Amino acid sequence: MSAFTVGEHDFLADGQPVRLLSGALHYPRIHPGAWRDRVVKARQMGLNTIETYVFWNEHAPQPGTFVTDGRLDLVRFLQIVGEEGMHAIVRPGPYVCAEWDNGGLPAWLTADPAVGLRRAEPRYLAAVDAYLRTVYELIAPLQVDRGGPVVLVQVENEYGAYGADQDYLHHLVDLTRECGITVPLTTVDQPDPVMLDRGSLPELLRTASFGTRATERLATLRAHQSTGPLMCAEFWCGWFDHWGAEHHVTDVEASARELDDLLTAGASVNIYMLHGGTSFGLTSGANDKGVYQPTVTSYDYDAPLDEAGRPTAKYWRFREVIARHAPVGDDVPAPAAPAPAFEVPLVPAAGLRDAAEATATWLTHDNDRPAPPTLDELAHWRGLVLQRAQVAPAGHRRVLELGEVRDRVAVWFAGAPVGVLARDHHDRALVLPAGGGELLLLVEDQGRVNYGPRLGEPKGVLGPVRLDGVAVTGWSSLVVDHDLLAARVLEAPAAADDAPAARLPAVLAGPTLARARFALDGPSDLFLDTRDWGRGMAWVNGWPLGRYWSRGPQHTLYVPGPATRTGSNDLVVLETTGARPVARFVPHPDLGHTEA
Repeated sequence: MSAFTVGEHDFLADGQPVRLLSGALHYPRIHPGAWRDRVVKARQMGLNTIETYVFWNEHAPQPGTFVTDGRLDLVRFLQIVGEEGMHAIVRPGPYVCAEWDNGGLPAWLTADPAVGLRRAEPRYLAAVDAYLRTVYELIAPLQVDRGGPVVLVQVENEYGAYGADQDYLHHLVDLTRECGITVPLTTVDQPDPVMLDRGSLPELLRTASFGTRATERLATLRAHQSTGPLMCAEFWCGWFDHWGAEHHVTDVEASARELDDLLTAGASVNIYMLHGGTSFGLTSGANDKGVYQPTVTSYDYDAPLDEAGRPTAKYWRFREVIARHAPVGDDVPAPAAPAPAFEVPLVPAAGLRDAAEATATWLTHDNDRPAPPTLDELAHWRGLVLQRAQVAPAGHRRVLELGEVRDRVAVWFAGAPVGVLARDHHDRALVLPAGGGELLLLVEDQGRVNYGPRLGEPKGVLGPVRLDGVAVTGWSSLVVDHDLLAARVLEAPAAADDAPAARLPAVLAGPTLARARFALDGPSDLFLDTRDWGRGMAWVNGWPLGRYWSRGPQHTLYVPGPATRTGSNDLVVLETTGARPVARFVPHPDLGHTEA
């Protein structure tokens, strides 16, 4: 193919009508060793296209950086798509939502209150321009007219639900074309008249996002775009989960009927998600519409391919539907075997505070400030920070009040735990016992809001910290580099890993780091059972599995097979509350209870 264009009614490949049958895969949510497997399974389901977002904040964790190796090797991912005979749709944002931390926007950018997000504000546009120029340098050589797989590029993302700055959209289009992107440009919005009007430009192809009432919603899209191909660029065949809620599933037959209606209408489709994968590390986002709801680590999404890339009942029904409308090959994925099941001791390695103090120094702040600095002021964009102040003795109990908690604060006083203040409970106060000494806070970011007006908000303790109404001053902070601490645990002598169970404590009292060692006959997907643990995060052989929490609904962490190895493997756990000193691996995932 040498040209891909938008025709009067269809997409055109070298002038011939073609329908895009696409599935969404997010390359950072899949181990690179599994990229080809997921693309092949997409083709085996009958798809001809792969769609992905580009995650700005993951590629650029600090200003002036742009990481493109490992799971961020966008070029290699797109090359694999092309090698497997598939087209590609790229959605570089700059905002992506995607239940991803901060909607993909770098926290170092949103931390500046002078930056006007997602509009034609000079500081924001300068950062966006630098980002997009870098991304387009990677994408442009992979366009279809240069022998690559890329056939569409999206401008912004669901912009009509957020803003109406047409100058901003024009700027993005002009920059995109200036950077050598020649394929058709699209926008996507929910099929609401206001959103469709605000979120696009006449020269762009509008597409829609929905999961139900396909015929009706395609009609709404057509009413706002009289010519060009119809496309549902996000066909929601599942949904995401929040900690403390249920695991979402959608009815297989209902989803299959909607997909059939879409294809019967002649529309192109992008199945969101074909395979959701995992928000590895601390990349999952959150929602806040009055109550803060952090998103779980698993991005299974009840997709046709589950979190481990295994075909589900939805996969096979979608394949049957697609076969009614397009050729589907004879090859199918091989059945997946259960994962190995076993358990090993989880051995204490170091207390979190001791480990953090061994790798970083306490930062002192202005003695007069009435609150510790936020994570953003510390340029610590994800995770944990310890903050302390000295409190004078008193012979009575006192009330500790925090201005606002974002998102969770565990409190110790004079070396003893006092309690936890949680944002999702709107907690702001607790009682300290009589006496004096060190007031210690473990402040935890649980994921930045990825959708709506709270996008870009700072993390940490906001507003004054008061004790019986009097400001607490003299704060210092210790940034916790969780990935570094996990690596240091692996560097330490491992003789204690062979300790008999009788020598292990009855419980691991957090916050603490622990380690387990296990052997495998060969690389294998694993499911780490977290039911007997409190809350924290885990790594296997240095690969960041993500957060776990006894609150559920998710009760297993997915371990990608390519992250494991033949022979000895290492698990590191950072537990913040308390856990049984056992690491248990189970044959199947457990993503929790459903609404039914």
